Amino acid sequence: MPIEEEDRMTILVAGATGTVGRSLVSQLLEAGHAVRALTRDPARADLPAGAEVVRGDLTDVSTLTGAFAGVGAAHLITFSGEFGDTLTNGAEIVDALVAAGVARVSVLGGWDTSTVEPALDAAGVPWALLSPVEFMANVVDHAVAVRTSGEVRVYDAGRTSAMVHEADIAAVALAVLTGAAPTGRRYLLTGGEALSLEQKLAAVSAATGQPVTLTRLSEEQARADLAAAGLAPEMIEFTIALENDPPPIGSHPAPTVAEVTGRAPRTFATWARENADLFRGRRRLTS
Repeated sequence: MPIEEEDRMTILVAGATGTVGRSLVSQLLEAGHAVRALTRDPARADLPAGAEVVRGDLTDVSTLTGAFAGVGAAHLITFSGEFGDTLTNGAEIVDALVAAGVARVSVLGGWDTSTVEPALDAAGVPWALLSPVEFMANVVDHAVAVRTSGEVRVYDAGRTSAMVHEADIAAVALAVLTGAAPTGRRYLLTGGEALSLEQKLAAVSAATGQPVTLTRLSEEQARADLAAAGLAPEMIEFTIALENDPPPIGSHPAPTVAEVTGRAPRTFATWARENADLFRGRRRLTS
């Protein structure tokens, strides 16, 4: 349903070319809002028609003054760069958005608390934290293996994960930004089902029509494979430890998406059908 003209505002989306940001841009445009999409490389953004794509980098506050001008609400991320480094200049970012009169903020959190969250608290800006447990899009890590051999070789201790669809994260962000959901709280975001890797690969197989098998490696085999792939030793150990002792919160579906949006979370089977071409090699995950 189109919004009333008096409710229409310009909303800035940082991380606009990521999986969540891209979906948020689309949903905001569909709702009738003006969208300013922040990206380091507008020429490669390939965002929906109607979005105002502007160059900007959260690590360089000098690029944000113009980007925040005239913005009523902003969606921020707490990480930046190719490797998702946690932002350390949150106070400067918040100073810039306060000076521009931004009235409401959603924040997509990462693994660790950044400098953005305490800066928003200190400034008194109404904001809410979005805490997804794990993105469904992470399964794309196995796309090359699915496409080339149909065999996924990993260390798998059988953990389950209530992965969340990026569009559901975006839908909750939209609700926060437009005032349909309250600020001042943390939204734990999951899907509606906790699935093992074997179950997720079965859904990918059904979506692509290609057989996919899971070969479970030992810890030592996995370490060798990950090292050969170029992962740093600390990341290898983190990956193994996460598989052996995952945070319990990640395997328990939370009611948040349904409570905020009024509908059940999207299923992994739906995500797999929507993204089947990623596993066939016909398109790449945009980020």
